[in-house]
Amino acid sequence: MPGFEIFGDEERKHVNDVLETGVLFRYGFEGARNDHFKALEFEKKLCDITGSGYSHLCSSGTAALVTALAACGIGAGDEVIIPPFTFVATFEAVINAGAIPVFSEIDETLCLNPDRLKDVITSRTKAVVPVHMCGSMARIKEIKDVCDEKGLILLEDACQSLGATFGGKVLGTFGNAGCFSFDAVKTVTCGEGGGIITDSKDVYEKADQFSDHGHDHLGGPDRGADDHPIMGTNFRISELNAAVGLAQLNKLDQIIETQRNNKYAIKDAMADIPDVSFRYIPDAKGDSATFLSFFLPTQDRTKQVAENLAENGVGCPYWYDNNWHYYKKWNHLKQMKRSAKLAFELADNLPDYQNLELPESDNIMKRTLSMQIMLSWTKEDIENRIQSIMKSFKG
Repeated sequence: MPGFEIFGDEERKHVNDVLETGVLFRYGFEGARNDHFKALEFEKKLCDITGSGYSHLCSSGTAALVTALAACGIGAGDEVIIPPFTFVATFEAVINAGAIPVFSEIDETLCLNPDRLKDVITSRTKAVVPVHMCGSMARIKEIKDVCDEKGLILLEDACQSLGATFGGKVLGTFGNAGCFSFDAVKTVTCGEGGGIITDSKDVYEKADQFSDHGHDHLGGPDRGADDHPIMGTNFRISELNAAVGLAQLNKLDQIIETQRNNKYAIKDAMADIPDVSFRYIPDAKGDSATFLSFFLPTQDRTKQVAENLAENGVGCPYWYDNNWHYYKKWNHLKQMKRSAKLAFELADNLPDYQNLELPESDNIMKRTLSMQIMLSWTKEDIENRIQSIMKSFKG
């Protein structure tokens, strides 16, 4: 991680295919395309890789989440349970749907704790959105069991975990739909892009329509002949972005193998450090290995080690103080800072985000560090990194 580390001739060829035709728009212009449909090829490949019946590309992972929420019928006033450790896009997507983000505790998977979901389920709860953070998985089967028992929609945010599996089943395929991100720093990158997978024809068709102004794409060569079964917006991906992503997707097996080899070389070297315990991974064989996440005994020790690692050139994110990924620093949400009044503010069941307390999550995140695993590391790079890590724990 990320895929941009291995840009090569494959990406250039797919991009040049598009540039030579002059058709950058994903729909229509069949006569000029020279049979190049990069977005469509990407979608077919994503179905093949994930085993999904349908897939649809969007302009970003955020757009994919917003589109999937709409396609699953989640909207104004609905409560959607999400974790407090995620990228801000997860709660942004829920708010953009007019729905209400409800935060629930995480566990040592760094994902939603299925044992705590029932604490926050109400009569207005419509969906649960587990986020498979940092390349690995939530306790997804148990989360699905709760959703099935309560009649809730399960929508997986797998934006950070392309290529990961649980029990041999691809993350993103356990619920009504799953979402991926292909942005600049993801395992597979389009620069900007996102994808939705689903086995539901209805969800797929609504996603396809919603992300393109409601077009049903049944008008043939004449785009103006399309009908509009629903209202939508513009979350289309371009052929150029899809071309880069298609080349990258063809390298996914290579990427995952390299990440796993690099991660486990470092993890094995850290295994005997007394202070360290590792993130719980429900299915280690299915880990996509984009990060090595570990815990230390106390917050003070964690912060000290984080400083030592940075000084020794092997810095690791300390998520508890991160502006983007943990709720403690989401002051724009807590203080409702926005450019205009938001639809979800009209609800009479809006949570008090300013005074939100999640003690179990805080206890975990205060002690968590994550090391990003790079594809370009050589054996010498890994050996040097291990030496720097060991030095950092002596301080």
